[in-house]
Amino acid sequence: MSQLLDKAKNFVAEKVANIKKPEASIDDVDFKRVSGDSVEYLAKVSVANPYGHPILICEISYTLKSAGRVIASGTMPDPGSLKASDTTLLEVPVKVAHSILVTLAKDICADSDIDYELDLGLTIDLPIIGNFTIPLSTKGEHLFVGR
Repeated sequence: MSQLLDKAKNFVAEKVANIKKPEASIDDVDFKRVSGDSVEYLAKVSVANPYGHPILICEISYTLKSAGRVIASGTMPDPGSLKASDTTLLEVPVKVAHSILVTLAKDICADSDIDYELDLGLTIDLPIIGNFTIPLSTKGEHLFVGR
């Protein structure tokens, strides 16, 4: 009986592992605007949905780092859903407090930009599987407002 259960578990695990899953990429990170207390950047994320029905996006989490330090982090709850059998463009706003940018002045003065790394977690609700997070990451050097 134990062997039969193990075979059944392996069969199900193999089938679940081979299920098509949405694929995502970070297309761009650009300056969006300056407000009284922060600078806002916009990450553009493309997500391809292989299914013939929309998929709910549970949340998008983000962490923006510069010089090895976290300068912004947060979540975007309930960002909508992915279009059926199509690619959906998501826009993720990332706010960085002015006080944080002041501490990065040394990096800005050295080469007129801020070296950054953006990590995103796109959590979607897949049928049968449940919540599934697609990890994404990008690095760049063009985040300074004055450029």
